[in-house]
Amino acid sequence: MARVSLLLLPVLLSVTQARIHRLFLRNETRFVVHLNTFGYFVNGTLEVKLVSLQLPAEGSTDSSTVGFSLARSRVNGVLSYTAEDTETCTLLKSKSDDTLILFTIDPHTRSVEVKSFNEKDSTLTGYKEKTQGKEAGKGEAGKGEAGKDEAGKDAGKEVKEKSVETEVVSVTGKEMYGLKLALIKFKENSYNFTFNITIGAEDQGLYNLNFHNCRNMRPGVLSPYSLNVEIVEKNPAGFLSAAEIPLPRLYISMAAMFLTAAVVWTYTLLKHRYSVFKIHWLMAALAYTKTISLVFHSINYHFINKEGHPIEGWAVMYYITHLLKGALLFITLALIGTGFAFVKYILSDKEKKIFMIVIPLQVLANVAYIIIEETEEASSEYALWREILFLVDLICCGAILFPVVWSIRHLQEASTTDGKAAINLEKLKLFRHYYVMIVCYIYFTRIIAILLKVTVPFQWQWCQEFLIEVSTLVFFVLTGFKFRPASNNPYLQLPQDEEDLEMDEVVTESGALEGISKVKKTSNGRERQRDPAL
Repeated sequence: MARVSLLLLPVLLSVTQARIHRLFLRNETRFVVHLNTFGYFVNGTLEVKLVSLQLPAEGSTDSSTVGFSLARSRVNGVLSYTAEDTETCTLLKSKSDDTLILFTIDPHTRSVEVKSFNEKDSTLTGYKEKTQGKEAGKGEAGKGEAGKDEAGKDAGKEVKEKSVETEVVSVTGKEMYGLKLALIKFKENSYNFTFNITIGAEDQGLYNLNFHNCRNMRPGVLSPYSLNVEIVEKNPAGFLSAAEIPLPRLYISMAAMFLTAAVVWTYTLLKHRYSVFKIHWLMAALAYTKTISLVFHSINYHFINKEGHPIEGWAVMYYITHLLKGALLFITLALIGTGFAFVKYILSDKEKKIFMIVIPLQVLANVAYIIIEETEEASSEYALWREILFLVDLICCGAILFPVVWSIRHLQEASTTDGKAAINLEKLKLFRHYYVMIVCYIYFTRIIAILLKVTVPFQWQWCQEFLIEVSTLVFFVLTGFKFRPASNNPYLQLPQDEEDLEMDEVVTESGALEGISKVKKTSNGRERQRDPAL
């Protein structure tokens, strides 16, 4: 399955161009299509080029039911989704408490009506109709490349349409309301137009761009359409969203910290090499793989910011290391949780089943993550794979808790049945701490991080990634400290032979054993008695 996921990488990388989006939907029936979410600083720009919109025959299509909406988030990072949006056509709104711009496409009048609510100083640039009356094929500005191409393909048809001469128009703030942009018809029931928005100082924020076909909101109505749109989103510093701009520096900084932790861990293993288990080296491999993954992640974001799309080679390297890191993480956590090498050297049948479940699911989760990263948000597959990722990740996180619980139960039983209660109680305490650590790690990286993202201002949403990486680093360091090599960790000192097992003694503070002498076998086999006072 991992081999299949690697073969899919070049295919997935060709689906999207990152912050330069090219989306093509054929025979789509959704009444609202979420195109993208992007955070804009001052002078950030959004360019939307509707290359082709193919609608049903004009006679069966109502006006004022098709178009785009650009909505700013209400407070901080919470996007403005309401129950009303699923019952009322957004394009028919006459007022709004949110910052909202509507582009209503009317194929009958060949125009796009603009409505703006609460926009203050953003600037809209588009093409406005100038004159009409020339035959098709003789229009000048604003016809668009798509219109010319399609006109060439249909040159054999004796269909004459009124061409539209246009002029560039630029309006700011409230002047947008009521503006009508030119809608070019270049083929039967096919249209295109272009607009550009520059975000002002008072309008910067997190914006949602949607496409609406409100006719499909009506019960029993199915009006399929085809959409081909190009979207370019940019901030003054590059193509990254406001919340993503700090990510390249964040990832490379965290890579340096993980590398430092990995080097310290390797030094510890070499220093205590006679007490090192294979799982210790697996933990080292995880730390180095995490470091390399973060380096490639930083490089990937750097090129997205500069070019608007990832460099394929760097992106492939990141996804490969991400796959390896995910697999190593859950394998290592599950092995530590079972007490493998620390408590026992054999996995039980039920513990082996955990690995048979977790490893394939983790591969599936990483494949889902890659598909989500390389698929446009507007595609129907995006939502499906996002749900798969959430569900599979939740199952994996829950599954790795079972081995820890089983180890705790095993140590509880052993502490009351064999002769080394003190050692078992120390290990029981250790694995209880480890259980709490895993729960906290899952809680912080899955729940707290999401709550942080939707509550902080849009430009601070990178703190979600910061919390995840810092939590992961702390978890790795604490796990290494708790399960460091045995000669450096009294919790994990195991008896070496059966004779030592019999001679292990229980140290207790109970007054019931006062006055009992401690007897220890010497190297020559004789018994030596020590004064209880000592």
